[in-house]
Amino acid sequence: MSTHPDYAGYLYVHFKRESADGEQIHFALSDGNDPLHFDDLNGGAPVLYSTLGDRGVRDPHIVRSPEGDRFFMVATDLRVFERTDWDEMQRWGSRSIMVWESRDLVDWGEGRLIEVAPPEAGNTWAPESVWDPEQEAYLVHWSSTVYADAAHEGESYNRIMYALTRDFREFSEARTWIDRGWQTIDATVIDHDGRYYRFLKDERARGGLAPQGKSVFSEAAASLTAAEWAPLAEGIGLGAVKQGEGPLVYKSNTEDKWYLWIDEFTPERRYVPFETDDLAGGQWTSAADFRLPPDPCHGVVLPVTAEEYERLAKAWA
Repeated sequence: MSTHPDYAGYLYVHFKRESADGEQIHFALSDGNDPLHFDDLNGGAPVLYSTLGDRGVRDPHIVRSPEGDRFFMVATDLRVFERTDWDEMQRWGSRSIMVWESRDLVDWGEGRLIEVAPPEAGNTWAPESVWDPEQEAYLVHWSSTVYADAAHEGESYNRIMYALTRDFREFSEARTWIDRGWQTIDATVIDHDGRYYRFLKDERARGGLAPQGKSVFSEAAASLTAAEWAPLAEGIGLGAVKQGEGPLVYKSNTEDKWYLWIDEFTPERRYVPFETDDLAGGQWTSAADFRLPPDPCHGVVLPVTAEEYERLAKAWA
């Protein structure tokens, strides 16, 4: 059994449904090392506000540095509240991401808005970061609709792009990471036993050439920048959920088990958890017992140490 004795709980970082304070940074803590029972910190109010760009943030993600001495948080620079034109948001949205940095998960200092997408991009959605030991840099990836030129005319589709950074201040030129020729968003990655497992959303309308559109699929490779990824599963969670997006995945601190949350994005429900004891198998079953905060939207679950857990609980009791 693989365990991590240093970890004593989990931090869930997220935003909430579109509202005056929903699209900001919210924190929730697990019941100790229980991986499926969470309660909001700070009484459900945001713990961080964006004052730059769109003055709203969605899809936050945190990565722990390989040295373990700091954390980097990235988020979509987007405020959807009181807006309805999704074409405009994709065609002329922000080409930047919000970045925060912390040594203790509590003090995040001043956030910075950093342009990472090229002029041809119409949006920069759902950024995440993963340390790539092959390149000794963080691979920061996101979804962008890319047009023929900076005029952003005609039709296009979201694909996944990435840039490399070592300090979250200077980024390499953006490159295409995943391009299926059709709408693909919300990529997330976890590594295990020398392989990377990638989960994404097929954003196409369901039917015809996309019988499992609007749902999550997965694939695996031995390198983050591998040219080919082996398919593992499609339509993950369908049946238990009507549709799915915003996958987040994390390993249990105490046993060989993994958890995958899928955002159903319906008026009735948001995140729904699934679990497996075989990450490579691609088979996920619905979690029978869980408690999530109200309106739990696209984010990340980060294992934390006992010291970090207590610090977070004290800061936002």
